[in-house]
Amino acid sequence: MTTFGLVLHQERPEAIDLALEAVRRLEAQGHEVRLPTIDARDVALVDHGVPEDEFAVGLDVAVSLGGDGCMLRAVQLVAAEGVAVLGVNLGQLEPASLWDSLDRFVAGDFAIEERMLLKVTLVGRDLELLALNEAVLEKTPSGHTVRLDVQIDGREFTPYAADGLIVATATGSTAYNLSARGPIVAPTHRAMVLTPVSAHMLFDRSLVLEPDTVLRLTVSGHRSAALAVDGRMIAELEPGDAIECTASPHRARLVVFGPRDFHRILKAKFRLSDR
Repeated sequence: MTTFGLVLHQERPEAIDLALEAVRRLEAQGHEVRLPTIDARDVALVDHGVPEDEFAVGLDVAVSLGGDGCMLRAVQLVAAEGVAVLGVNLGQLEPASLWDSLDRFVAGDFAIEERMLLKVTLVGRDLELLALNEAVLEKTPSGHTVRLDVQIDGREFTPYAADGLIVATATGSTAYNLSARGPIVAPTHRAMVLTPVSAHMLFDRSLVLEPDTVLRLTVSGHRSAALAVDGRMIAELEPGDAIECTASPHRARLVVFGPRDFHRILKAKFRLSDR
């Protein structure tokens, strides 16, 4: 018996329909299925719901039914327990593909691709977060350029005057980091990328750092800044507040079927020619 966890995009009706059918099919095959409590309520399967802090315990695989945001949430829910995540992009899926993927997982016909996770700590607030893509410290919606002081491994580096700073993983290098003209890094590489957003200074380059580097970003000047982790707004930081970023001891474990050619995917995404 395999224990499946389903994580849903609550605003997509097709995710709810697929979840209901997946529960029916998997339980008919003798497997156990659970959902985070909020997801279980959305599909009227309250008896399948468990609190988020218990969701990953004893789980064999988490199945993300949604898009990139749903995948990020699934990783954050289960990474600390080392549970693998099977991502299902509803925009590119025929239902038969989902059933085939679940059958292949049960049969052991899959591989695991590990990705580095970022540990983000709000200094002095006893709050620690995991990020698959990035942590962003940037100006508030109604604000202007912010000043952010950067320390690298306890040593002062430089203050930045910018719209914000992105601390990205290799996986996140093709997300917000890319739109800010940061470098593309192969997703299985272990590294941190520090990229300024619209820097108002001569030095506006990205830094690619060792994964175990400790980056400390402190809000200075007189303006506050907003912290977002994997696109989710976390808190507003006042001058003097700081975050620290470094590689997490946990890793995202992604279920893949067959080898993934990152360079071919990159070429297709940007429509690059061979010559």
